[in-house]
Amino acid sequence: MAYEIALIPGDGIGEEVLTAVRPLVDDLAASAGFGLDYTDLDWGSERYLAEGAMMPEDGIETLRSHDAILLGAVGHPDVPDHVTLHGLMLPIRKRLNQQVCKRPATLLEGVESPLRGYGGGDVDLVVFRENTEGEYADVGGREHRGFDHEVAVQSAVYTREGTETVVRAAFEAAADREGYLTNVTKSNAQAHGMVFWDDVVREVSEDYPGVDVERLLVDAAAMDFVRRPEEFDVVVASNLFGDVLTDLGAIVTGSLGLAPSANLALDGDAPSMFEPVHGSAPDIAGEGIANPLATVRSVAMLLDHLGESAAGTRLEDAVADQLADPDAPRTPDLGGDAGTDAVVAALRERL
Repeated sequence: MAYEIALIPGDGIGEEVLTAVRPLVDDLAASAGFGLDYTDLDWGSERYLAEGAMMPEDGIETLRSHDAILLGAVGHPDVPDHVTLHGLMLPIRKRLNQQVCKRPATLLEGVESPLRGYGGGDVDLVVFRENTEGEYADVGGREHRGFDHEVAVQSAVYTREGTETVVRAAFEAAADREGYLTNVTKSNAQAHGMVFWDDVVREVSEDYPGVDVERLLVDAAAMDFVRRPEEFDVVVASNLFGDVLTDLGAIVTGSLGLAPSANLALDGDAPSMFEPVHGSAPDIAGEGIANPLATVRSVAMLLDHLGESAAGTRLEDAVADQLADPDAPRTPDLGGDAGTDAVVAALRERL
């Protein structure tokens, strides 16, 4: 059995971490009795600078023929962020109907949280972020450019189908975990979209009587991610709020360099995409010190999604064991002085 994987290194440290991690993943797959066949795609900011587009016009159709997508990173100091986002990641998420972004945040043994008094296992939460609409919907525009009365309109879009899809996925996860879900909105200020979101959560909750639901405004949620992160289990939030809270969750649990992410097409008609949360990190690109473990953990989520759960669990457990080992190499974001390759080599040996 071989799975077709679309590989998009992208920008900055994306190519570095994927190049380092790929042999390790191939070894793991071979030992588990399956294969990974890659299609290497040179899409990203360098392509944009050379050709004026982040990916070719038929890029989405190219991706459709694959079982999953593995993305390194997107972002370049010479290209505006809205160009890179709207030129690659958002079209993939929207046109492949990857409606649910799942981002776990776990404080692993041996990793130091910036929060005093927290140790391994004390924080273990997962955020379900709506991924194709909300505040990231491309609805609006600018008029009267260059004049004093220039105006910009940006509208958020919440559909019942899109909202219910992510909310139901979050309730399913909560029912399988600790039975506790936190719904994050800003419905005191956004009386249409966010109150609608709250209504959908309330309706769906009737199908999950065993799940306790907490409602938080996003500003209170941000405060409580710092003040009481151990009390969160499953969090569900809109596109923008989920994006912000997952970066905060990653830092609270040690580093963006450990944070994995899955963009899930739950209808099964298109591939899902897996990526580290950390982005392209142009400040350290080319130095060989990027933490590869967020990518490794994203691959573990990819394998689980493909049905190779044993291999995914084995990979995730190896990461946890290595982080718990005080003698194992660590990249600078975790207080060490090792490079990307050294961390991967140690993990490969451990596997």
